[in-house]
Amino acid sequence: MTSHLMSAAERAQLAMMLEVLAFPKPGNVDRCHDYPDTRLEHFLASTIFARPALEEAASGKGRIGEIIGHAVRQTNVHNGGNTHFGAFILLIPLVYGNGIDGAIKAIARTDVSDAVAFYKAFALTSVRMNTDDELDVNDPKALDELRERNLTLLDIMQHSAPNDMVAREWINGFVLTRRGANILHQVGPGREAIVEMFLTLLATEPDTFIIKKHGRAVAEDTMTKAREVLDGRRVLETFDAECIEAGINPGSIADITIAAIFIALGEGWEWDS
Repeated sequence: MTSHLMSAAERAQLAMMLEVLAFPKPGNVDRCHDYPDTRLEHFLASTIFARPALEEAASGKGRIGEIIGHAVRQTNVHNGGNTHFGAFILLIPLVYGNGIDGAIKAIARTDVSDAVAFYKAFALTSVRMNTDDELDVNDPKALDELRERNLTLLDIMQHSAPNDMVAREWINGFVLTRRGANILHQVGPGREAIVEMFLTLLATEPDTFIIKKHGRAVAEDTMTKAREVLDGRRVLETFDAECIEAGINPGSIADITIAAIFIALGEGWEWDS
């Protein structure tokens, strides 16, 4: 089936699948290697289990925060931990709005109920919070404070944006998602385009998941090594092995990669040519 004949939910599922199966993507789970507690099968299972939430988003009805929560609950049924939380933050509004313009309009309409639903979903994951986050998802009082301050989900993303590149996409109009889709169109069809897009984003943006786990210096060193791969000064497979050995996984770039594939598929990019 060509991409223009797929529903938005189908394109989202396909984007999730294509991202995890593309290889080698330095440091991340793919068909060549797993992590001790999270395997390829966990990612593929989440791709399947997410379908009801993606269909709900595609209907353009309901609240974005609640739908993100539904996606987390529907995929939180295996022992592989969180696989796609960051991806859902991007995919749900993109599917809901059927593209970037629609997503921007949808997230502008979020309210405090979306923020509360998002925080409840966040608490179900093992995703790290920034040390300077004033509202801890594990603190029961956080939900009351969200309501008292009448914070919308867009407000939450605005607060998180300086330290989280996924949240930043909500604020800057999905800039990296757009750039990633453009790279796919430029490179052409197939798995190699996904790997090149992933590497290009990794070479130009410090991955905030790496920063949270290892610090900014490690994230910037990873950027440098990704540039060396693109320049032909470092072997991709060697870089991949080094990241796996050190536990360096660019999870935020992976989330944006999924969103970019979704957008490109909707614009006619072919994955199987």
